[in-house]
Amino acid sequence: MKAAIIDGYVDEPSCLGVPPYIAPYPRYIYGMLKSVGFESRYFTIDYLREHSEVIEKLKSFELAIIIAGIAVPGKYLGGKPLSKKELFSMNIARRNILVGPITLELSQKDRRMLEDVEIEVLDFPFEKRLFEKLGGERFDLNAFAVRGAEVVRQHPDFPYIICEIETYRGCYWGRCSFCIERVHKLWFRSPEDVLKEIKALYDCGAKHFRLGRQTDFFSFLGEFEEGVPKPNPEAMKKFHRAIWDLCPKIKTLHLDNVNPKTIAEHPEESAEIIKTIVMYQTPGNVAAMGLESADERVVRENSLAATPEEVMFAIELINKYGRHPSYNGLPYFLPGINFVIGLKGETKETFEINYEFLEEVMKRNLLLRRINIRQVKIFPGTPMEKEGDRRLKKHRKEFLKFKNRVRENIDTPMLKKMLPKGRKITDLRVEVEGKISYARQLATYPILVGLVGEYPRNLYVDARVVDYGHRSITAVEADLDVNKATLEQLELLLGKVGREVYIRRPIGSDAELETIAGREALLYLKVG
Repeated sequence: MKAAIIDGYVDEPSCLGVPPYIAPYPRYIYGMLKSVGFESRYFTIDYLREHSEVIEKLKSFELAIIIAGIAVPGKYLGGKPLSKKELFSMNIARRNILVGPITLELSQKDRRMLEDVEIEVLDFPFEKRLFEKLGGERFDLNAFAVRGAEVVRQHPDFPYIICEIETYRGCYWGRCSFCIERVHKLWFRSPEDVLKEIKALYDCGAKHFRLGRQTDFFSFLGEFEEGVPKPNPEAMKKFHRAIWDLCPKIKTLHLDNVNPKTIAEHPEESAEIIKTIVMYQTPGNVAAMGLESADERVVRENSLAATPEEVMFAIELINKYGRHPSYNGLPYFLPGINFVIGLKGETKETFEINYEFLEEVMKRNLLLRRINIRQVKIFPGTPMEKEGDRRLKKHRKEFLKFKNRVRENIDTPMLKKMLPKGRKITDLRVEVEGKISYARQLATYPILVGLVGEYPRNLYVDARVVDYGHRSITAVEADLDVNKATLEQLELLLGKVGREVYIRRPIGSDAELETIAGREALLYLKVG
């Protein structure tokens, strides 16, 4: 029996599966299918869009399992997620099953239409339901994760992928008005099971990992008795050491979500975990934290986890130990914060309060690696369902004005402080070719780099910062040979003098280059 896994990508509050990330779901499903005797193939939705002939072949497959769901919409460079409209053309095998967070936003009409085109919908979370549908007898997600690890080799971008690793599921807070994490019961994986999965992936050739499929990394292995979980620094240190003992040549080890309330409630334990992250995870790391709103009224009406004061404290503590530059050019470990627009209780004044919070961050000379501003997405079954999107419509102008102010007055100065001109950034993977190639590190929330010059996809390049966008930088290849550089590269680096250098080539020595273009040219260019 043959089965196809169609990865339409997911983006959830606690899970990212848009390339270069691969979510845990394809691995779980592959492991399940293997357990019940299916021979399985994995395809991304982008691959199928480009290879229509493959879709014809899949019509002979017994089963297709389609994964989809963008619960936290964003802009994606690595892939285009499967849209709801495209769903109705996904009846490509004899039997088709839809899974993932997209099922949370399907109306009854959507479900009837999918049923009409013979696509079966399994509600989210889907894993146990799917295994029962497949006729499985012993459900063991940890075993499926290990058994399904080999599927990563079928990803079109392998080995240039980041494996999202689930440590635990659900949220100890679970009260925020808009969040879909409430659909999950708390489920904890043992460190031994997580380590087995990482080792299985590593043995398959994976070298990039993100401990991202949880709502608060600091509370992994912590004490969940009552109130805010107490972190366990010793257990976390032991866990990190074990990763490196098993997988000594990992290239990326990052995390995703951190609940700032945990840090504020347990500062001493959290400080020790920050030190462990700085020491044992790789640089360029980011703790994504949910501020959502700095307006106390919005915090109360939406039952948000952390107060603005608690978030500011968490930002300060992570900066204290993680802000220093590392060998790859990025700070070791920085906080990032999320704003959600359109929540209950929001007024026009809310936008000013949010902006003042960011001004205070700047005033205190603190660094934020990312500021994510998104409009709330309304899901059935959440407290926001009754509220709807009326505030989004009402505050549309304020939202755009706030976003532009942040990008102009906060993001760019923050980037300049974090990555000054001339800073060398290593291991940039080219993703989009062109006269300006677009490259990023394989990392959590990597900075987009406009690399001046034509470079082939998947080439790794080291580069130096020369200019800034609102959330991106412009760079040129580090130690660029002045006699091989393009005119565009030279003019970007040297201004009007760049053309003179280009005309007077070949340049014979550093001294000659310095005479023509000044000493600063030697920072970016080499001779021979």
